[in-house]
Amino acid sequence: MVTRACGPRGGRSAGRWLPLAAALLASAAPLGAQAPQPSGIVASSGVVRSLRVIGNERLEPETVLSYTDLAAGQPYDREELDRALKDLFASELFADVRIRDDGDGNLVIEVRENPVINRVIIEGAKRVKEDKIREEIRVAPRQIFTRSKARADVARILELYRRSGRFAAQVEPKIVQLEQNRVDLVFEISEGPKSKIRQINIIGNQRFDDGKLRSEMASRQARPLRIFTSRDTYDPDRLAFDQQKLRQFYLTQGYADFRVVSAIAELTPDRRDFIVTYVVEEGERYRFGEVGLVSQIRDIDAEAFKSLLPMKEGDWYNAKLIEDTIDSITETVGLLGYAFADVRPQFRRDRDDLRMNVTFVINEVPRVYVESVTINGNTITADDVIRREFRLAEGDAFNSLKVKRSRDRIQSLGFFQEKLEVQQKPGSAPDKIALQLDVEERPTGSIQVSAGYSSLEGLILNFAVEQRNFRGRAQNLRFGVNWSQFSRGIDLGFTEPYLFGRNLALGADVFRRDFSSFRFGNDGRRIDTYNQLTTGFQVRTGFPITEYWSASLRYGLTFDNVTVDETLFFTDGQCDPIKAGRFICDALGKYSTSLLGYSIAFDSLDNRLRPTRGQRLVVSQDLAGLGGTVNYLRSRVNYDRYRRLFGTGLVLNLGGEAGHIMSLDSEDIRLTDRFFLGEPRFRGFEIRGVGPRVIRKPLLADGTPSPDPDTWADDSVGGRLYYLARAEVIVPLGATGDELGLRPSVYVDVGSLWRSNPGKLIFCPNIPAEGDLPTIPAGCPTERGTPGFQEFYAGDTAKPRISVGAGVNWNSPFGPFRIDIAKAIKKAEGDRDQLFQFNVGTQF
Repeated sequence: MVTRACGPRGGRSAGRWLPLAAALLASAAPLGAQAPQPSGIVASSGVVRSLRVIGNERLEPETVLSYTDLAAGQPYDREELDRALKDLFASELFADVRIRDDGDGNLVIEVRENPVINRVIIEGAKRVKEDKIREEIRVAPRQIFTRSKARADVARILELYRRSGRFAAQVEPKIVQLEQNRVDLVFEISEGPKSKIRQINIIGNQRFDDGKLRSEMASRQARPLRIFTSRDTYDPDRLAFDQQKLRQFYLTQGYADFRVVSAIAELTPDRRDFIVTYVVEEGERYRFGEVGLVSQIRDIDAEAFKSLLPMKEGDWYNAKLIEDTIDSITETVGLLGYAFADVRPQFRRDRDDLRMNVTFVINEVPRVYVESVTINGNTITADDVIRREFRLAEGDAFNSLKVKRSRDRIQSLGFFQEKLEVQQKPGSAPDKIALQLDVEERPTGSIQVSAGYSSLEGLILNFAVEQRNFRGRAQNLRFGVNWSQFSRGIDLGFTEPYLFGRNLALGADVFRRDFSSFRFGNDGRRIDTYNQLTTGFQVRTGFPITEYWSASLRYGLTFDNVTVDETLFFTDGQCDPIKAGRFICDALGKYSTSLLGYSIAFDSLDNRLRPTRGQRLVVSQDLAGLGGTVNYLRSRVNYDRYRRLFGTGLVLNLGGEAGHIMSLDSEDIRLTDRFFLGEPRFRGFEIRGVGPRVIRKPLLADGTPSPDPDTWADDSVGGRLYYLARAEVIVPLGATGDELGLRPSVYVDVGSLWRSNPGKLIFCPNIPAEGDLPTIPAGCPTERGTPGFQEFYAGDTAKPRISVGAGVNWNSPFGPFRIDIAKAIKKAEGDRDQLFQFNVGTQF
């Protein structure tokens, strides 16, 4: 072997690089070529008298001899020596081996050992991370270098690049010769561009055009505008998946004989793109013929189960409907205790009439009982916290609905990974089943220190500490402080979900909140009106009534102090209705509210944090008047329903809420106890932008109110009745979107707020600078040249307001983020709409 000496890797010139094959074979043969091997034998036959090994550096002579069958005293011939030579080469420890006879059977085995790898270096890897490449290669430092290992690693690297869509990638292995028979192995990578799908051709389709069939595939043709997708990158696995997608589509359209004859991907001559061609055979379109159901289980009446068959004779054949029917029957049979229900469709194809006759057969299986319930992976959460959410226990008859309900309840705890599943495994006997739950715990504690900006409240500072699984007992402990331009508060809360080991929740909250209301002035600026300081506590308890129904009771005591800036709104030591408005003056003072309330709830959501199916209904009432100075009855109802759309990841949410508050004495409902509606609950409108309001319009010189809305000042006065409904479609972004916490949606909001008493509306005339004075109502300004104003009452109507929009929730590292673009397409007089809304660093 002839090589040129190379110095250390640092500072070497290009002339010092040696192609790997040349370094090993002393020729220009490429790595993949078969190198000729010399016979290496200079001997004929005889008896071995002695064996000597020369040329070895690291290996002991005994180690070298161990790879041969030669031994002293043993006869040998050329065939025996040839076999020994092949065994030594097969060990891949030697670059060259020769065997010669020095006379009278004294054999000499001359070897040249393969070098030892000093370092493995990867150059040129940019699109595929170097760590990922190192996971694929098998050669490593301090290993014996062999050409076959390097060639195998080249193939692995190329396969890795092919899986990432880079079929034009090239890998050239090179070595740098070092002293002491060591080498640096370098993989020089030329990545090349991603191989795109230039064209998708479909041959043989007559019922559906190419565009329709391409839309059913996961792959897409490369086009200039498709810069944010990887679906136009060639992927052999996706090619096989697309064949299944085509078959599924045709089978749902009635083409039971459809098949993909061939699927060929051809690399273009420039090795940059692929042209994919599918040859299909559609066949005839079938309708459903006779549809029946047969049960081999005595306890199951086939006639009673026929209502589960959605297809009718004469409908177009649909294979997806067959699968859904099997799932429906299996789940229903599982409710009766048959865990491993065997439901199989039997097909009888009538090719003459193009009818597909189907009979669903429920094969006999034993009734199954739960043998064990095993929970794995919970290192923080106590075992009994999870077990108490199971609707099945050891010894119970199996019920598939209860298994699903158990999974939903455990998922709703929010302590574990998404898409949690309860595995069903055979037990120790045919009539026994083992339930196994493997959980992966997620962090349940959070410390949030955030600063942000809200279109509602301006600058926001927030500090919150919460542990939703305190001590691993599912207890909730939280403490929070928030500050913004218009609100600030502090609260502390604790909830024990299972008091004394019973299914009874008990919690308590203490809080202090300071809220500043505002109005928009004539110049569009926000002007503080009244300030409400609230201090109080609440004790609450909850308990289940049935599996889906629950009830809760609560008692709270709060103390409110409502004030205004006396320098702005007081005259002669009293609140001036001319300056503040009668509705604000009526709300001033100190109040105490002793409130007793209850809630009745129905909840069948699969996940309370991120639901995709199920519904939730909450009816609640609060009675204020058991002591204190405030008396009212407040009633509310909230409803949400979730379901997946068209078998996709889209989630439809239909929801609504309504409320009513009535006074229990002669006093009107205070301004601070009324309902208000707007951002963020009613998107497309400003905060408190919907419902009754008092609008103060300045008078022009001729005494008429100004028609320019920019000169008006208004105050929302709330209402005693409201409703709000929404239809929202949540759009999934796949695993990447889930990991980033992104949830975009489109929606329609409909609602209204009405029935309020604004108090006496005020009219103050213009006071001329000179001349006769008009009649001036009591309390109005009397100074010469003072402009007047007139108040109007608007927005007190039950007619619906409607908005449409799109938004996205982002659970960002610095706090929850919500952005909405919503357009109010129907509003009432006085409503204040808002197109763009966002919140950062606060809950919404």
